Amino acid sequence: MRVLITGVCGFVGSSLAQVIADRHPDWNLFGCDNFLRSGSRSNLAVLERLGVRVFDADLRDDAFSQSVPAADWVIDCAANPSVLAGTEGGSFGKHSSSRIAMEHNLWGTVNVLEYCKEYSAGLIIVSTSRVYSVKELARIPCRVEAQRFEPSWGTATNDTSEPPLPAGLSSRGISERFSTEPPLSLYGSSKLASELLAREYANAFGFPLWIDRCGLMAGAGQFGKADQGIIAFWLHRYLHRGILRMIGFDGAGHQVRDCLHPRDLWELIERQIAVGTDASKPIVCNVSGGIHSSFSLAELTKWCDARWQHPSGQHPSGQKASQRRVVIEHEAVTRLYDCPWIVLDSSLAQDSWGWNPRITLQEILTEVADHAEDHPEWLGLSGE
Repeated sequence: MRVLITGVCGFVGSSLAQVIADRHPDWNLFGCDNFLRSGSRSNLAVLERLGVRVFDADLRDDAFSQSVPAADWVIDCAANPSVLAGTEGGSFGKHSSSRIAMEHNLWGTVNVLEYCKEYSAGLIIVSTSRVYSVKELARIPCRVEAQRFEPSWGTATNDTSEPPLPAGLSSRGISERFSTEPPLSLYGSSKLASELLAREYANAFGFPLWIDRCGLMAGAGQFGKADQGIIAFWLHRYLHRGILRMIGFDGAGHQVRDCLHPRDLWELIERQIAVGTDASKPIVCNVSGGIHSSFSLAELTKWCDARWQHPSGQHPSGQKASQRRVVIEHEAVTRLYDCPWIVLDSSLAQDSWGWNPRITLQEILTEVADHAEDHPEWLGLSGE
């Protein structure tokens, strides 16, 4: 089996590559990356030790298909993954203009599709929850419970003066039936357009295609930014930098997301590769940890307090807790694409593929925290 991973030196790509190398040492595994993301070259040595060939190649190059070998399957993990990509708030600096964001996230997809067409390679697209409508997400009726937003599930049935809940929303979360009507974000629109193009190419040229819409991804080794990789960013900065900002929704940190570890994503991808093509299974599935892996920023901060503000006054870094100054700044302004509650319903993937996430939120947070303690330089690697 020949497998190409695009964006192989990013967090998701490198995580998947390490799992595949461990579980399928007989596979011919290789990847490509353009190394524009700060810190991405730090993953090279690990991948090369595992026997993963890494090509310095840019998906925006029209000659991309000639720059890497032929594969049986492509796992597409390459993107500028920030919801603020292409806006002034994006975290990729000079690589964050609207045109460059489209070149990465949309035109790069075109070149991957041409590659799959040329080599008859199956394609798995790692997509995003951000393909769902910001307008509809923003109108989910929420109330504050403890330290988080919770949707008011009974609103539509108990009070006829309130608008109905958006279609595709239930107590399990946001399903694939939820609106994808713009506005989404430049990032979300580029990913949705990529999905549509991929379906057209797969239909026209007959190669297998699966699209996995993932929630927030997290785990040790992620390069955290305020707008992408929030768990890694929050834990590393809490431990080593001491300044955090809760932005939007009165600055209380009540907004909620769910998370997924890439190793759990692989459990589904492995089944999709094994099946190849199966018209009885949905091409598009939500893939996420769901309600049980959901958290708010306020809850995440409370978790950090419990882990690192030890009663003994001793901090794992060697400092006394009283010497550390954790500053939480509160900014009430809500940004363009901020949403109060995004938790995906993965029931379709569970019913169709027998897939369930196994790595719990507690395990993910502990893994990231351990990594933060061992790597005080990590935020600097990511340019933060």
